[in-house]
Amino acid sequence: MLDPQSRWAQYGEKPDFAGLLSFAGAPYTEDPAELAGADVAIVGAPMDDLVSDRPGARFGPRAIRAASCPPGPHLEAKIDAFAELRIVDYGDAAVVPADPQRSHAAIGQTVGEVLAAGALPIVLGGDHSIAEPDVRACAGSAGPVGLIHFDAHTDTGQEVFGAARSHGTPMYRLINQGHIDPARYVQIGLRGYWPTEKEFLWQRERGITSFFMHDVRQRGVAEVVRETISIVGNEPTFLSVDVDVLDPAYAPGTGTPEPGGMTAGDLLWACLTIATEVSLAGMDVVEVIPTGIGSSDITALVAERIVREALTGLALRRRRGASEMA
Repeated sequence: MLDPQSRWAQYGEKPDFAGLLSFAGAPYTEDPAELAGADVAIVGAPMDDLVSDRPGARFGPRAIRAASCPPGPHLEAKIDAFAELRIVDYGDAAVVPADPQRSHAAIGQTVGEVLAAGALPIVLGGDHSIAEPDVRACAGSAGPVGLIHFDAHTDTGQEVFGAARSHGTPMYRLINQGHIDPARYVQIGLRGYWPTEKEFLWQRERGITSFFMHDVRQRGVAEVVRETISIVGNEPTFLSVDVDVLDPAYAPGTGTPEPGGMTAGDLLWACLTIATEVSLAGMDVVEVIPTGIGSSDITALVAERIVREALTGLALRRRRGASEMA
């Protein structure tokens, strides 16, 4: 296993602009045997062949890694996830440009290797179609999972422009395949002009819960998250975050931006709280289209912090569990 920080060991940390590019300077490996003992593995899914608007999310995993800063304690939670958990960067799935079926198979295989090692996969996208292979892999390990889905759009289309597989159809496909329990599926941040009443009728018939942006504004993010946690319960749940849930002021680099979205502060708090309170089976962050370099790219930066907040929540959950067992 390659440890990007080894040459900087005398300093105790590595500057984020130097050395091998890995998430927050975490040890990097592509060897499944070296996943043994890991609590969390970061996986890149650099494909955007199934977008319906602006492409570029294939560069998202690299940009998110480049935006990461060295490990350190969360100033408010008072815990360092990288000290509490063993976190590795498992590199990118072996995607094949212009062949989404083989790319999805590669993503599913890579996430499956993480799960087989007993680690939690956090997948960096990529367009939102990658949710299909990574949620399917998690469900194959845990059975049908709950889903907490932050997005401006439902992604429950039966088709988009006549295509049955796109970044607008993964949740429809996963439910029909039996990998998501619709009664434990919550969407947060919906707004804009797609999908249509046809999709919402299909959702209501299956018991999917939808929180629109007016719900977040009027009820407050804390109340929405509290109800979400109550709905998904204590069973394994996947967390999927499309950065277009954010207002474009906070995430301009995305394929289908929609004004009137969440603030970065609210989304970061929500991800930390969910990771602390919910039994996560896996997570992805998707639809980042880089517009800058390193931490100057505000979309990649907020995506990186979404992952960091979730890692902090996982560390808090681990510590709380240890305290309860003592």
